[in-house]
Amino acid sequence: MTTAVGADTARKPATMAQALGRALRDAMAADPSVHVLGEDVGTLGGVFRITDGLAEEFGEDRCTDTPLAEAGILGTAVGMAMYGLRPVVEMQFDAFAYPSFEQLISHVSRMRNRTRGAMPMPITVRVPYGGGIGGVEHHSDSSEIYYMATPGLHVVAPATVADAYGLLRAAIASDDPVIFLEPKRLYWAKADWSADAPEQVPPIGRAVVRRPGSGGRRAATLISYGPSVPVCLEAAEAARSEGWDLEVVDLRSLVPFDDETVCASVRRTGRAVVVHEAAGFGGPGGEIAARVTERCFHHLEAPVLRVAGFDIPYPPPMLERHHLPGVDRVLDAVARLQWEAEWTEGSAVR
Repeated sequence: MTTAVGADTARKPATMAQALGRALRDAMAADPSVHVLGEDVGTLGGVFRITDGLAEEFGEDRCTDTPLAEAGILGTAVGMAMYGLRPVVEMQFDAFAYPSFEQLISHVSRMRNRTRGAMPMPITVRVPYGGGIGGVEHHSDSSEIYYMATPGLHVVAPATVADAYGLLRAAIASDDPVIFLEPKRLYWAKADWSADAPEQVPPIGRAVVRRPGSGGRRAATLISYGPSVPVCLEAAEAARSEGWDLEVVDLRSLVPFDDETVCASVRRTGRAVVVHEAAGFGGPGGEIAARVTERCFHHLEAPVLRVAGFDIPYPPPMLERHHLPGVDRVLDAVARLQWEAEWTEGSAVR
């Protein structure tokens, strides 16, 4: 007999995958209107085993295997939401979601506005996304900018075990559609965690400072989310030997965006670097840099820089370590921040 997902995670260290499974289980147990559907989510338990045990515990009517037709899956979810259910859709891989965009853009994102709030769209779309697992093309995309550019959607990306649970519970409870981006390479990251701790249930739309800095002449803020947050934390630790004091902000939510937390950090440090796996041109970092510049211009000691994936389709597995932002590239950006600031100060003196 299969054990229900996450049944023991409240009493021992858990992985992000277990926390996500526990969030789904708890949401389904608390509310019979919550239904899970997607390719292989039932019998197989999903390709990453996030939904393992749910069909056995709640029945195939509430954890349902679907045909390989993403547009049909999301279209079905729209109908379910219109009739009062709370569907949780799993898109098997990031790039597999693209066939569903017509439903997402034409109906999911617009329905609540179209009906002047009379018809909510409580749909959660779970998207395993990003690289770092040796996946081939169509299995490692960072597609968050498409969702960010679609008004009417909330977009979240957890970076910790606790946030994976808390944000997924918040997404399922939301009456607005939520794109829930799950960083694949963090599925097996472990942490001591309890699903019963209320402080571990973050609201959608609030960032958090993962590593505080003290500010000063050699300070900067690293702004990131999802799989790039651990990279930034590692870079911040490595930067100490160079005398740099780096504060790390985990956005957690891309839409709504927490300007307050981000700008408070940048005003304190005077410099900022945005780090993400998505391509740099037209990517999330451009919007984030623009927001920071507009709101913090008179506090900035140097331009806001970006460290991102290259402007190419996702490369073969043997090349992804060059494509994905790593500690060295983050530290190089920080070094350029410091150089520009010091050069400007020196020029002013001369």
